[in-house]
Amino acid sequence: MAERVRIQKAIARAGLMSRRAAEEAMVEGRVRLNGEPVVLGDRVDPDHDLLTVDGAPIPVREDLETHLLYKPVGIISTADDPEGRRTVVDLVPSEQRLYPVGRLDADSEGLILVSNDGELTNRVTHPRYGITKTYLAEVVGRPDQSVVRRLTEGVELDDGPARAESARLIDSRPDRALVELVMVEGRNREVRRMFDALDHEVMRLVRTAIGSLSDPNLSPGQSRRLSVTEIKKLLSG
Repeated sequence: MAERVRIQKAIARAGLMSRRAAEEAMVEGRVRLNGEPVVLGDRVDPDHDLLTVDGAPIPVREDLETHLLYKPVGIISTADDPEGRRTVVDLVPSEQRLYPVGRLDADSEGLILVSNDGELTNRVTHPRYGITKTYLAEVVGRPDQSVVRRLTEGVELDDGPARAESARLIDSRPDRALVELVMVEGRNREVRRMFDALDHEVMRLVRTAIGSLSDPNLSPGQSRRLSVTEIKKLLSG
């Protein structure tokens, strides 16, 4: 069992703020332990307790890591693959046992999180928390505004209706177009199937943002570890 740590020390050790600022946040009622307000002197068990600041979980276990990766086309969004294909975990340098947060199809590319933080994984992947994923889709043909409107109104798929939170036409030519979609759900190949149902095949699909997270400086195959401040912003919505 891990040693219980004073809450202000745990917050400071996580890198979110100084110990003095953490004490002020505790006094202001912004810090909760397992859903209950804390007082100065309270301690946290890093292995079992849930510590939140302004409603966002704070990773107080020292072994927790979350990385932002630009997944290239052809890389599998699993921790391991029985066929021996390269996975997103293979691309992230870490001594920890990491797992992909959600999925991104093998023939799609862009941002995906790789982490060993179960609470973060739950919040990012479960639709009830409303953390969006933004995509750029290059599609065949020239979708008109009625097609873009259908994306937000809802498209009937074989596993139920699907809809984007928002959709807009970024660029178009006679034979192809670029559409940006913001999604909350993450069903299997959902974006591609939506466009297929509207007679516009997706030629290239790039995830450009996860909630508040984006990084245009990441190239395919590159990753970086997230700071606690970025994690808090992501999970605060």
